[in-house]
Amino acid sequence: MTSTITSTQSSTKEPRIIIALDFKDEASTMLLVNQLEPTLCRLKVGKELFVRCGPSLVDKLINMGFDVFLDLKFHDIPNTVAAACHAAADMGVWMVNVHASGGRKMMQFAREAIEKSTHKPLLIGVTILTSLSRYDISEVGLDIEPAAQVLKLAKLAYDSGLDGVVCSPQEVSVLKQEIGPDFSLVTPGVRPAGTDIGDQQRVMTPSEALIAGSDYLVIGRPITANTSPIKALKDIIIECQNI
Repeated sequence: MTSTITSTQSSTKEPRIIIALDFKDEASTMLLVNQLEPTLCRLKVGKELFVRCGPSLVDKLINMGFDVFLDLKFHDIPNTVAAACHAAADMGVWMVNVHASGGRKMMQFAREAIEKSTHKPLLIGVTILTSLSRYDISEVGLDIEPAAQVLKLAKLAYDSGLDGVVCSPQEVSVLKQEIGPDFSLVTPGVRPAGTDIGDQQRVMTPSEALIAGSDYLVIGRPITANTSPIKALKDIIIECQNI
């Protein structure tokens, strides 16, 4: 594989790196984003940034040419989640997610709502958060290994019409085998070798995650907290190209 970075996209999945914009304000966010290129990465806007800055920041990022993953993990009664997903679709985001544990009806309502919108983002289910261990999920009444629960929720999401799920890299290969190659797998818990794993429990390096079958890699602090974020991003891209 080539070790140089180009702006030409090699597949419809490109770019496969989603940078988590875990900042507290728009100024800090834009300080990073202005160093990036839409051909090299996508962007994730999560709860804190969205609550602080609102839809206007999402609009700005989209207008700059970036695909935006709106990571709000909707989980509510079916009608409420459907309305929220329809609103997200109308914003023009590339991807939106819901908690698969909200159940079949909730996910089906979300799918139907997006299908009614002119713009149809990818609809992704959240399985088990990568910060949760076997002990953590037992405390909330789930007497099951995390990987087994991930598989159960992923199959339910697939049956409910979702485009894919968020899962840890460690569950990717099983999900690809059990559900199929066209079901998109979005993996946080990705850390380049030698970096701090932070609050993640189930992690892999970027190249390991892609080899396992991840479609999109969510990476935050290894890029955003780096003194040279664009170099950190390009180093990860080169690692992934050299698989």
